[in-house]
Order: sequence, then C-alpha cells, then structure tokens
Amino acid sequence: MYRYDAYDHALVAERVAQFRDQTQRFLAGQLSEDEFRPLRLRNGLYIQRHAPMLRVAIPYGLLSSRQLRKLADIARRYDRGYGHFTTRQNLQLNWPELARVPDILADLAGVQMHAIQTSGNCVRNVTADHLAGIARDEIDDPRPYCEIVRQWATLHPEFTYLPRKFKIAITGSPQDRAASEVHDIGLHLKRDAEGALGFTVLVGGGLGRAPMIGAPIREFLPLAELLAYLEAILRVYNRHGRRDNIHKARIKVLVKALGATRFRDEVEAEWRACRATAPQLSPAEVERVRAFFRPQPYEALEDLDVTAGREARFQAWYRYNTRPHKVPGYRAVFVALKAHGSIPGDMTCGQMEAVAALADRVSFGLVRTTHSQNLLLTDVPQRALYEV
Repeated sequence: MYRYDAYDHALVAERVAQFRDQTQRFLAGQLSEDEFRPLRLRNGLYIQRHAPMLRVAIPYGLLSSRQLRKLADIARRYDRGYGHFTTRQNLQLNWPELARVPDILADLAGVQMHAIQTSGNCVRNVTADHLAGIARDEIDDPRPYCEIVRQWATLHPEFTYLPRKFKIAITGSPQDRAASEVHDIGLHLKRDAEGALGFTVLVGGGLGRAPMIGAPIREFLPLAELLAYLEAILRVYNRHGRRDNIHKARIKVLVKALGATRFRDEVEAEWRACRATAPQLSPAEVERVRAFFRPQPYEALEDLDVTAGREARFQAWYRYNTRPHKVPGYRAVFVALKAHGSIPGDMTCGQMEAVAALADRVSFGLVRTTHSQNLLLTDVPQRALYEV
C-alpha cells in the first residue's frame, strides 16, 4: 500500500495545525458559523442534529492493521466505542466532541491517515474494486491509478468549490465491482489493439433521488492523458454545473440536460485546448506509484479442497464469504459487518482490534473496506480458512 513521503507528512501535519487554530477561534467566538463551515467541511467534519460527525478517508479502501488499531483506539477514546464503515470505503465517527476533533486528526496523521476532502463540494475519496491486485479477471491493478488521481485531486485549487460533491471510481476488471457506473466519473482500464493501456471514460452516474448510469464519452483514453482529461471534465462541470439548486447540481443532471454527445464535445474541446499545459502522466511516474503496490511475498502453494469433509456451516461460509485469488493456495475472505439486529457497517473498537490481529496472522497485516460495508482479508492461505 502507499506510504507517505516527506511531502505527504508535511501536508497533513500543516492541515492539522491549521484546523486546530480554526477550531479554537470558532469556539472562542472569533469565527462565525458561516465562516467556520467551509473550514470544517474541508477537514471532513459535519455538524449534525445531535453531534458532529467526522468522516475519515480510507483511500481506495486500503488499511494496514496498525491503522485499523488506531481507528479502534480513536473510537474508544473520542467516540462511543464504535465506527461506521460507509458504502464508499471510508469510516465515520458519529459522536466526537468538536473541541477534540483536532486531536483526532493529529492521531490519524501519526498513522498516515486524514479526513481531507471527505466532505464539501470537492473531489472525494477515489474508490476501487475491493479485489484489486488479486482478481483473476483483472486487466491491470487499478490501485496505482487511484493513488495518482488522489494525489492530483488533493487540495487542487481549481476544484475546491465545485457545484457539488464529486466522486470517481476506477476498475481494472470487466466485472464492475467498483460500482463505477454510478459515479460522477467511472474509469474502466482496458487495452487497445496494440496492447497499450488506457481507460474507457464514463460520466454522469449517480444514485440518490434520481439514479443514473454513467454515459461513455470516450472509448479509449491513453494512459498518459488521464489527468488532462479529468481536468477537462471538471472544468466543463465547473463552467456549466448548476449552483442555484442543490438537488440539480450533480454532474449527472448536467449530462442529462446537455445530452451525452454535447457534453462529450465540450470535454473534448476543452481537452484539446489545454493539452499543451495539462499534466501528462509519464511512464516513470506510473512506475513510481506502482512500486507501492507490488505483490505480497506469497508462498508457493497449491489449491486445496478445503471444504471436503467439513460441516455444512463451514461450507456455506466458504461459498458466501470467500472469493478466488489469482495466486494458487490463497483465498480472499469477507468479514461481514451485518449481524442481525445491528446497523450495516458498524464495528466496535474490540471488533476492529480482533480483525487487525487476524490480519497480522493470516493476511500480511492488510485489510480492505468494501462498497458492501464489509471488510476483506485479501491474502489468506487456504490452509488457514477453517481457523479464520
């Protein structure tokens, strides 16, 4: 998974210090609610009816066991002993005290986490297939491209105040496990006739009051043009998106109003006009980021018939809660957060710590969050499945 460099550490530390000062000034009456609102939204903080809610970013759903333990520690010390994993792979704390939120952000920074751009009208957390990197049907691992987009979008000065929140999903498999078709932008990795890597680009998907499937506006976008084309889409949206009605401000409404063909033409014209100065994605940069997502040190194993002779309960669990792995002898395992009578996605701090310990034992200390509000241990040896 991606590891912070000196720039990342400095950026997150500076944001924590800035928000601590802003919060102190608000609580002292030096900032009005209207002045404080955009500042807290930039740092993932909502003020709801009963208490603040802080949304913590989990980029493309990847967590280390250390980070999961820290989330458990924060839930225990600052909240009511649990957190809520969302449909977009983040975690929400529903009862923090406003005065202590800067301390939470400082604790998150200590394990390379933050809450930047998890709320407000900006580019939100970039999401991906929860089986990225291990799926047998994968054209390429989407996680490096998610990280590249995340770095490009974070604090991008041109796209801080969009007409509405903006969500991007990337999938590397023909089966769209990233739900990219119901995102503002969906990117499908593909190869052209010569084998070059690029993307099919869909725009205008979404759920909510008026669910829509994204419209394809480019069948093949060369990899080097990824960031330039995203900038063109966001500029067209910034130019034409409605700001007078929050219910009609999403890009899906704009695409429907203009029509996919006219929207595509606007994007293509913007892209051509700005290509000379737009960011180009070099092979060296792709390889720099890809290096963070190298395969784990897998053992040389063979596939096993692990259900033979086992009781029906285990066989049912295996059928519904595990998935194939591209490396022989391994399996991906879902940890269901949907117990009967509980809220889907809720997890106590004790449960987080238990899953972190399990990940250390059987899955290289890594955990993923999913769109189905469950967790996933991606690299479990088949011989350990019954124990798990």
